[in-house]
Amino acid sequence: MSQAILQQIPEQKSIGKRFLDLLKGFHPILSYDALTGQPEISFEFTEQKGAEKTLAAIFQFLETQDRRILIAIDEFQQIANYPETNTEALLRSYIQQLKNVRFIFSGSNKHMMNELFNSAKRPFFSSTQMMPLAAIPNNFYATFIKNKFTESNREISDEAIHFLLTWTRTHTYYTQTLCNHLYASFLKRIQEEDVRNICSDLLSSQQATYIQYRRLLSPVQWQLLIAIAKEERVFQPQSKAFLAKYKIGTPANSKRALEALLDKEMIFKEEDLRNSWYQVYDVFLSRWLQLTF
Repeated sequence: MSQAILQQIPEQKSIGKRFLDLLKGFHPILSYDALTGQPEISFEFTEQKGAEKTLAAIFQFLETQDRRILIAIDEFQQIANYPETNTEALLRSYIQQLKNVRFIFSGSNKHMMNELFNSAKRPFFSSTQMMPLAAIPNNFYATFIKNKFTESNREISDEAIHFLLTWTRTHTYYTQTLCNHLYASFLKRIQEEDVRNICSDLLSSQQATYIQYRRLLSPVQWQLLIAIAKEERVFQPQSKAFLAKYKIGTPANSKRALEALLDKEMIFKEEDLRNSWYQVYDVFLSRWLQLTF
């Protein structure tokens, strides 16, 4: 958090200097990035109380500023994995005292985010307003991609963009990764076949990693992962037809494997007003499984 604050309020400004003075009181390790010249900060605490005191002081500093402060924390569900068991309660106790500081908590694991904010057993229960973010509509994304290539005097066909967005499921990370590789190819006119070739190269570069996943999963878990990838969406993972088609075994086997894959974040559960379904979390892994098995 200290690092992010310094990036937004450089030390050359008065507020930045005051913030650095505050941090120096906690004996931080200060260094500067060789490329950007930006200050980098880290702390080494011998006990938990030191970390708690530093966090409280940072929040108090932000609270006393003459401007509204907004802090956005991405992948917030990771707080549940911290070794310190009181992190959620501690952060909640600080936040509820702040009037000048607002927070945005975002995360990709919907199940864990719902647990953090909607379970009466958790410190953040009923403390926020939930706002689900839907996928970017394809037509907006397609226009954005075409414009970005046009700005650099490149052309990409509508068919290429359509395939690209379908292949990445319009997921921002995978779409951006694929577009970056296309941009780095230096092709002036990009057709669908060019996109397919880049996709193949991407999967080949990740193959060694994906093969390792097989060693981390039981045979039933691995077979279920392949099945979900090949189906794209699985609505009834315990149905007789699905189990027989992919030789997964009994409904009990499928249920245990499904829970294990969810716990390992290899798959995720999505739902709307009518249905719920399961998909492979990593889009590139899903495409590799579809092509390989």
